[in-house]
Amino acid sequence: MSNIALPFKRYTITSALPYANGPLHIGHLAGAYIPADVYVRFLRLNAMDVVYVCGSDEHGAAITIKAKKEGTTPQAIIDKYHAQIKDSFEEFGISFDIYHRTSERIHHELSQEFFRNLYEKGEFIEQVTAQYYDEEYHQFLADRYITGTCPNCQNEGAYGDQCEKCGTSLSPTDLINPVSTLSGKPPVLRETKHWYLPLDKYQPWLEKWLLEGKKAVLKPNVYGQCRSWLKSGLQPRSMTRDLDWGVDVPLEGAEGKKLYVWLDAPIGYVSATKQWALDTGNDWEKYWKKQADPADDACLIHFIGKDNIVFHCITFPSILHAHGEYILPENVPANEFLNLEGDKLSTSRNHAVWLHEYLTEFPGKQDELRYVLTSILPETSDSEFTWKDFQARINNELVAIFGNFINRVLVLSHKYFDGKVMPATSLTDTDRFIFSELERYPKHIAGSITQFRFREALAQFMNVARLGNKYLADAEPWKLIKTDEDRVQTILNVSLQIAANLAVLAQPFLPRTADKMFEMLRFDGRDWKNAGGNALLSAGHQLGAVQLLFEKITDEQVDAQLAKLSIAKERNANAATALAETKDNIGFDDFVKMDIRAGKILAAEKVAKTKKLLKLTIDTGIDHRTVVSGIAEFFAPEEIVGKQVAILVNLEPREIKGILSQGMILMAEDTDGRLDFVAPQTDIRAGSVIR
Repeated sequence: MSNIALPFKRYTITSALPYANGPLHIGHLAGAYIPADVYVRFLRLNAMDVVYVCGSDEHGAAITIKAKKEGTTPQAIIDKYHAQIKDSFEEFGISFDIYHRTSERIHHELSQEFFRNLYEKGEFIEQVTAQYYDEEYHQFLADRYITGTCPNCQNEGAYGDQCEKCGTSLSPTDLINPVSTLSGKPPVLRETKHWYLPLDKYQPWLEKWLLEGKKAVLKPNVYGQCRSWLKSGLQPRSMTRDLDWGVDVPLEGAEGKKLYVWLDAPIGYVSATKQWALDTGNDWEKYWKKQADPADDACLIHFIGKDNIVFHCITFPSILHAHGEYILPENVPANEFLNLEGDKLSTSRNHAVWLHEYLTEFPGKQDELRYVLTSILPETSDSEFTWKDFQARINNELVAIFGNFINRVLVLSHKYFDGKVMPATSLTDTDRFIFSELERYPKHIAGSITQFRFREALAQFMNVARLGNKYLADAEPWKLIKTDEDRVQTILNVSLQIAANLAVLAQPFLPRTADKMFEMLRFDGRDWKNAGGNALLSAGHQLGAVQLLFEKITDEQVDAQLAKLSIAKERNANAATALAETKDNIGFDDFVKMDIRAGKILAAEKVAKTKKLLKLTIDTGIDHRTVVSGIAEFFAPEEIVGKQVAILVNLEPREIKGILSQGMILMAEDTDGRLDFVAPQTDIRAGSVIR
């Protein structure tokens, strides 16, 4: 029997709160939900005190942007997607104790309590700073309302808080050529007051707690990212935003300001637990707050994707540390990204496998998707999902090995012995080897799960199925039944003990399949401690009816899914070749404000540590000035010296990569992204006005 010693009395498990602005896809499942669900189910099988919480993240700019795009309200957006996400999780089988939402009153009140606690302790820095403002929409722009070029990797679609391509955390003013997502125009800077969390103040504590205290337990990808962040030096981060959607800042004089979503969202884990406790009569503080005896503290583990590492390892722990009453995470087993058919998953390009669509198109095949995704989890590096691999793993592994073994054992037991478990007599060396292996595997599987190596754990589970399949194929009871019935009784007894062990071991990975097996075996020894037993089914035990565990995935099903992706790709290609839509009309007075002149490039050089930027010296006829331009991918510096250009000379100067840029040259962009100069066709005096 397999008795597992777990180091904590109580566990608080969280999965990243999905934004309620769109449906779930398989990348979400592989990142934060399947790993957590496997871990939680394993803890429960070992009779641990565990609460598993999640919920919809319903605040922040992403929600309001979605609402504006769809011409509706933020409330309508969150209601729509919260219901869809919650239903998808339930149908798929993610076993949350509660799936909550951050729009609930209990969450708003708890988030405000956190803010007031830190405010009253003097933890915040109150600061008036210049922030971007959209003059057309008359509002300050939160981070996600601004896009531009990342100064680190030159990704042109970076947001004002983070570049999702390279993972760098940003401030809006770090972006090159920032644009408002509301008006599509460059924003201006205006002064506004906000409250900042001094992460630099907590850096010494973070280095000791995180880099020294967690080095032995954090996954290398998590530890490496944290070390890189701390090495570059932390800066104060604003915990409030100028928004009309979210949790109100609970201070006088802060009207119209909301809590930063990365202050409010992780507190959603706590508010969800608090609601669960109210619903079930439990004490939520046991799962979140420090106890009188530290040995009674709960073990907090966050399951997330790699894009959320900094918030769960640096920002949220700093908030909890500053508050003082709460436990800190023991581990943050973040996964890397899952790609799809040779390309990154993309919601905007519809290059995804949406969970709600999968559940409709593959009814009853939740465990099949769980199996495939668990087998390719991006635990230490990015991995890839393909439909052909999905088909191969199900047909060649689940159907041909696992399902085949269980089906043959049950069918033969019903055929030869009326569905009764017969006694095992005169065990051979092979039989004894099988039982020794059954005793060994549960410990190894448990060890892999507790170390967050879920791919490895699943592979070992399948090795048990392979063990049974080979044993039965080698023993060939269908050939012995007429000459040695006693031996067939033993063979099927051993095979049924393997099947019963597989039912126990399958529960964290394939819960619906395990339920079918328990029903077929008429066996309910679900506790993990039963795994490894060689007499789980006693002689004379009556088996249930045979059910088919898995069905093959057909070529037609795979082709249909590939066709969907192909159609989406074609639509994206067609959209990319379409000319940009015309912008809103402007008045003549607005046009004449622009001072566009003919100029000549006198010198050009690449900007260090960038791929796209050139530093140009331009004769404007008025003066010689420096302009930083993102054209390095299309033009070599030596090619453009002496070239005439059209330059906007009265654009407000701004610093780009430490260089003051004093204007903008005008370029034409083709539908495939290629750039070319807009310039006079004949030699014209520098400084000539372009009307």
